[in-house]
Amino acid sequence: MNFTPAREAPEQSAQPLDQPRLDLAVIADMVAPGARVLDVGCGDGALLQLLAQKKGVDGRGVELSQRGVNECVAKGLSVIQGDADTDLADYPDDGFDYVILSQTLQATRRPRAALANMLRIGRRAIVSFPNFGYWRVRAQLAFTGRMPVTGHLVYHWHDTPNIHLCTIRDFVELVDQLGARIERGVALDRSGAPIRFNAPWWVWNLFGEQAVFLLERGGGQR
Repeated sequence: MNFTPAREAPEQSAQPLDQPRLDLAVIADMVAPGARVLDVGCGDGALLQLLAQKKGVDGRGVELSQRGVNECVAKGLSVIQGDADTDLADYPDDGFDYVILSQTLQATRRPRAALANMLRIGRRAIVSFPNFGYWRVRAQLAFTGRMPVTGHLVYHWHDTPNIHLCTIRDFVELVDQLGARIERGVALDRSGAPIRFNAPWWVWNLFGEQAVFLLERGGGQR
């Protein structure tokens, strides 16, 4: 498959969110204005705040850490404490237009189940993750014989929360197994900016340090 180059990020206003993380701007560009959004593993609420400001979404969040929940609530965001591995099963079908999992998939204990629940709960799912197939990761493994540490894989092997690292190729295969459809895919460079040219997936698997996918439930899924 070929990845679709990202559209230009939305114009910025004079608000404090003028300079969002570039990958969050890519995710926000995939969300329709006024949509119902569930952000799973929402952290400090930066993405929810961006979506509320730029897209006027009806946003909700789930965050594992109490500190993250407190930061979100302090910003006026609707966020509850919860675990993507256990609590998504309690959400009803089609409860949201989009369910987002940003830089969290690799930290889940059951990524396949988490993704399946996202596609059940939301009409669409957006997933971003660090690409373990990135050429610098491969080079560190090949030439140092040690687990790599990069700008988006910042932990050492003994203290990392990342338990299910994957490559872009792995993720595409998982999406196929779940019977979902990739509506849009974007590979991001070291700075978090989209790589803006068409190429086969294996090129992104080599040169993309991160990836963002917009998924749509397959025709046979409920």
